[in-house]
Amino acid sequence: MRRKVLDVAEAAFQARGYHATSFGDLMTAAGVSGGALHHHFPTKKALAMAVIEERVAAAVEATWIAPVAAAVSAREGVRAVFEAVAAELEQQGFVRGCPLNNLAHELSLADPDFRAALAGIFAAWRQAIADKIAADQQEGREQGTDPQHFAALAVATYSGAMSMAKTAQDAGALRDCLAALGQA
Repeated sequence: MRRKVLDVAEAAFQARGYHATSFGDLMTAAGVSGGALHHHFPTKKALAMAVIEERVAAAVEATWIAPVAAAVSAREGVRAVFEAVAAELEQQGFVRGCPLNNLAHELSLADPDFRAALAGIFAAWRQAIADKIAADQQEGREQGTDPQHFAALAVATYSGAMSMAKTAQDAGALRDCLAALGQA
């Protein structure tokens, strides 16, 4: 039941946002009673924190951190992720945006716990890219690249491109931004 509630909350927060989603909406969509929902998540904030820590962090790990770590180079990993996400968005025919970005835009000023949890995910993402650049440097590549600066640029470029893609409902912004990032 906990997993089902997390599934429903994750989808609702992505589609409508945290503030526009009520516990009643979640109970109806998950087919659970208020008592059952409150047993697993005593507050809406507790549920949102679980979505952030368990689902959004896992999505960033699966979409970004693991592929970049497994790539032959940081730049190749970043390129592959941009391309894979753009292709997926084009196939599905719509763009809901990045779950991390969506929640960060909505919740970072609303609560310090939300802000800290979201910032932690961004930090882990940036660090994974920086670590891969550092590994590339140990192999004689990327000697003129500052790992932290490149990581910040890659994350900011992707985040901005996803926001533009969501607004335009067109994944082309990802491809455009990737081309510009490749020149950096």
